[in-house]
Parts: sequence; structure tokens; C-alpha cells
Amino acid sequence: MLQALIDRIATIVLGKRRQIKLAVACLLARGHLLIEDVPGTGKTTLAHALAYLLGLTYQRVQFTSDLMPADILGAVVLDPETGRWLLRRGPIFHQVVVADEINRAPPKTQSALLEAMEERQVSLENETYPLPEPFFVIATQNPLHQTGTFPLPESQLDRFLMRITLGYPDEEAERKLLRSGDRRPVLAQLKPQLSPEALLEWQQAVDRIYVSEPLLDYLQALLIYSRSAPEYPLGLSPRAGLALLQAAKAWAFLEGREAVYPEDVRAVLPAVAAHRLLPDAPLHEKERVVEPLLENVPIP
Repeated sequence: MLQALIDRIATIVLGKRRQIKLAVACLLARGHLLIEDVPGTGKTTLAHALAYLLGLTYQRVQFTSDLMPADILGAVVLDPETGRWLLRRGPIFHQVVVADEINRAPPKTQSALLEAMEERQVSLENETYPLPEPFFVIATQNPLHQTGTFPLPESQLDRFLMRITLGYPDEEAERKLLRSGDRRPVLAQLKPQLSPEALLEWQQAVDRIYVSEPLLDYLQALLIYSRSAPEYPLGLSPRAGLALLQAAKAWAFLEGREAVYPEDVRAVLPAVAAHRLLPDAPLHEKERVVEPLLENVPIP
């Protein structure tokens, strides 16, 4: 069923099967996904395809310079008929939130997502409200050099398990796109291929993927190297190590394995580590950020 899900998305976002697989692995690992690229490369289409096919309740939020935190979280309002204070729920209370062009909103609004993404709850008027389970944020953002963007702070970037870049399609995929036309109308014809129960079951299966001591040695060597390498001003944190391990377990699960191999760690390393090591790296160099790690840390 997961392979069918990936195949279906691949008919919408052409020529980007690896990025689609990373996105699915991110959600299986209970992580949030950030898709960064120039406008027109299919970021929003991929986010919407994931939301449609997951079979979960979802809401799209277009981030703009005048968007306020209450527009995302909701607010506590007075009911004039009963005289009671009621929670008016914002779009954050859906299972999937598609945050479109997240870096076009000011930092105050961006930070409104912090607690929701990390704690999976929202605090309003001294009350705490749990978010639904499962809960994902799939955000898109434009490159930082473009007009009208506000860079996400490191603390916000760290909430995203993965950041992926789509890039331009290859010649074959682009020719197919030119022949078939815009893919967005196809989105309306999609039917859910998963259920929340199946997704939660697969997430639990990911948690049971076996991790050996030599594999942990390799992962820890990556963390240690990142903290001492001159290429990186800041190394990977312990939380980044946990994120890398969980993402590798999800990738191993998609590969049909019951244990994590070093190639699983290496497959997800660029998406998990690059935005934590050099968040301001140019778009075309993001994949190369982790090359020193891949080349200089030996595989056990």
C-alpha cells in the first residue's frame, strides 16, 4: 500500500520519486516536512497530493506578510448567547496542515507553529488543547533571496525533521508534463489511499525496526565529526541525532528491511542534516552540505 501511495504521487509530481519517498518516510517517522525551491517546481502540488492521499483531515494556510498567529491557532471568544467563552479552532487543529510559503509570514506568526510542531498542543488563554493524532505540518518555502521572504530561525528549522528540494524536472519528465498539462486539476480526482489507523500502525512498525550497536557507532561518529569539522560552524545536536535515527528507520521500513543499515542513514542524511548544519546554504548546494560527513566518516 505504501508503494502504491508513492506510485500515485509520482503520477502527479513527475520525475521526483526519490523526493516523494523521502516525504513519505518523513511522515512515517512522525516528522514535519519542509519543501524548499523556486516557485513553479511543484512544492505545493506535492504537499497537496500527500494531504489528499493520506486520508486525513487537512487545511491549507497561505502564509502572507499580514497573517496573524490567531489565524493559525484560533482564539477564545465570548458566545453572546450563552455568555460562555468558547474555543474557535484555527486550521492548526487539522491532522495535516499545509503551510504554503511559510517564509512569507513575519517571525511572530512563524513562531506560533513552534509549540504545535514540537509539543503537539496549543496554549490559548492559560488553557492547553491537544492536537489530533496523527499531526503533520507540510510547509513550503521560497529561497531566502527572493523578495518578501523572512528567513526561518534555526529553532524553527529544527522542528522540521526533513527539508527537501525538488529542483527542475529532467527532460523526459518535463516533456510528459508539457504534453499532459497542469497537474493541479488531477489533484481534485485523487481518492484517499490510506486510513489514519493504517498510518498509525505503520508508524508503530517503524518504531520496532531493529538498530544494532555498530549502526549506533556509525551514527554517533557522524554526530561527533559534524561537531569538530571546520566546514560547519555548529554540529548536529543530540535531537538531530534522534531525528536522523528515526528517519533512517522509516527509510529501512520503506525498503522492506527489519533493521537499519548504514545506507539507510546515508539516504536520509542530506534531508535531515543539511538545514541543521548550514541553514543559509544556497539552494543548489544543499545536497553537497553533507558530503564531508559521507566521505570522511567510515562505514562500519
